[in-house]
Amino acid sequence: MRQNTQTNHRTEFPADDWKGKISNHLQLGGIETAVVDNGNSRGVRIAWFNTGGGLRFKVVLDRSMDIADAFFNQFGLAWISHLGVTPPDYSAIEGAKWLNSFGGGLLTTCGLTHVGGPESDDFSTRGLHDRISHSPAEVVSVVQPDLRNDNPEMSITGRMIQSTVFGPHLELKRTISATLGEPSVYIRDKVTNLGNEYSPHMLLYHCNFGWPLIDNGTKIRWEGGLTIPNDESRKVFGEGKEYKTCRNPMDDHSGSGEAVGFIDIKPDADGLCNCGIYNPSIGLNLELEFRKKELNWLTNWQHWGRNEYVMALEPCTHPPVGQAAARDEGSLILLKPGETRYYDLKISVDQH
Repeated sequence: MRQNTQTNHRTEFPADDWKGKISNHLQLGGIETAVVDNGNSRGVRIAWFNTGGGLRFKVVLDRSMDIADAFFNQFGLAWISHLGVTPPDYSAIEGAKWLNSFGGGLLTTCGLTHVGGPESDDFSTRGLHDRISHSPAEVVSVVQPDLRNDNPEMSITGRMIQSTVFGPHLELKRTISATLGEPSVYIRDKVTNLGNEYSPHMLLYHCNFGWPLIDNGTKIRWEGGLTIPNDESRKVFGEGKEYKTCRNPMDDHSGSGEAVGFIDIKPDADGLCNCGIYNPSIGLNLELEFRKKELNWLTNWQHWGRNEYVMALEPCTHPPVGQAAARDEGSLILLKPGETRYYDLKISVDQH
């Protein structure tokens, strides 16, 4: 198994044809760090990955190393909100202010102690999807491909802290990696309780897809038991509905209209879960892979608003029901002091 993936998938790029012909690995691919100097993103640190296999994506270092723009050849993969990338907003912990700086993107991290709507109880007051996506990374390392030593791997590792005095103290250490010639991105997360008391823990990977990958007729693929949490979602996910086929923009989804399904995703014999998206009109296929024992659920968010057209697949420790509901049902993870949990997510793209 790769250090940070579920599979041992290594290829040479491209065979040995490059030898003696390449001065700089950036002719083939690699990582370029930068600071954006204009618009809503001004001052935000980013890292562009070029895998050399058709997949390119932007890691937002100041937003918990989430992934914003992503492309496969000429095709955009991710939904980008009207805002796009924005700096961290520490007031986003209040109510639903998280939405005021939600840029979409291929990956937005939700947690680390709560996923779901705003809520308050005797333990704390929690805003929508918690705070980790507003945590800047302390960059630990940037590793470029080393072609002279036949190493096509590239990666960036960073450390984020979500901490409250007299409250939970959690560290997220994230490594994002790729291999020259492979159209895949690997995310390995290490969550550690740095505090001296038990800490609640919930985590959700909000993977947001947009046009042209998502279009009328695009197929959504997953297997498992479906729970429909409310009547509004039943209009899309109800019995007899074609909820695994994307549709044209819907007037019912203007404004805050949306639908969501909670999936008890079915793993294969090795405990791996696989879900994905296939657009037959352009032959574009995207797959997510993760371990059932790490991420027990999959949430499918569908928001077919005009000019705000997005579908998300969200591997998660819990559906976005909130910390209070998870505690009441006995599913809330409590990390003891010093305890660490690991999570792996692989996103791959191809065209056929």
